[in-house]
Amino acid sequence: MSWSTSAIPDLSGKTAAITGVTGGLGLNAAIELGRHGASLLVTARDDAKAAQAVARIAKDAPGTKVEVVELDLADLAQTKKAAAGLVDTVEHLDILINNAGVMATPKRLTVDGFELQMGTNHLGHFAWTATLWPLLKTSNTTVVSVASLAHTMVKGIDLRSLTTPGSPRRYRRWQSYGESKLANLLFAFELDRRAKAAGLGVVSVAAHPGLAFTNLTAAGPTLGGNSLPAKGMHQIVRIVRAPASMGAWPLLMAATDSELSGGEYVGPSRLRQMRGAPRLVGASGTARDAQLADILWTASESAVGTEFTV
Repeated sequence: MSWSTSAIPDLSGKTAAITGVTGGLGLNAAIELGRHGASLLVTARDDAKAAQAVARIAKDAPGTKVEVVELDLADLAQTKKAAAGLVDTVEHLDILINNAGVMATPKRLTVDGFELQMGTNHLGHFAWTATLWPLLKTSNTTVVSVASLAHTMVKGIDLRSLTTPGSPRRYRRWQSYGESKLANLLFAFELDRRAKAAGLGVVSVAAHPGLAFTNLTAAGPTLGGNSLPAKGMHQIVRIVRAPASMGAWPLLMAATDSELSGGEYVGPSRLRQMRGAPRLVGASGTARDAQLADILWTASESAVGTEFTV
């Protein structure tokens, strides 16, 4: 029998944190977790959009306890401050979904001078998770890293993009996006390896939504100007996509399926993982490269200025 949200257990007494809930996957995941009883810690950069998201959660999952955490993953100091605040105030955190991100943006830099996509999608979440680690470790948290089919578009990662001088290569937005999503997978699988080696109860898994119709397919590519290719892609996704609510299903399965022990990757089951009910799926060989993952981990520690000892 294929997975559906009816398989989500009662989450009463559980706390879930989700990055990026002002729309799309994050908002739909938050609503579904709230419907099943979880208290929510939701992050956002924009106060007005955060208020809209909270109102939507209240409408679709009445009675859900929601706390908004200001988080800008493109600002490492602010990211660490936000995470440290949760470590100081939250008793336990059962689910962490690292979902926020940007896609195929024109060349931009984070506050700290990193290429925007690698800086936000990977380095921001690396610093966020590393700072949260004392809380995650004691809570036996299930950590879900949201990846993408785009990780198969690249063969590796130019580690120079994890430095502030950046890579001297010509900037290609889809290549950089694919590398940031590959980094998400390498991180998820390496965190699993390290947690198991340390004998910890933290479960690190990854998920991808397939082709889900969210504003991400338009917001990133059109940053700095509406381009014809960006508009074209948004319309293609509009035709073949799954709705954002169903695109969130792999994230929800990864976050709540008690049979997952760490290291799994969840994605849609139909149309070459573009849509459909979620199931366990395969990642590229590069994503499973333990040596590359170890190198990326060390480079990420250096980039964010935080030692992440599991």
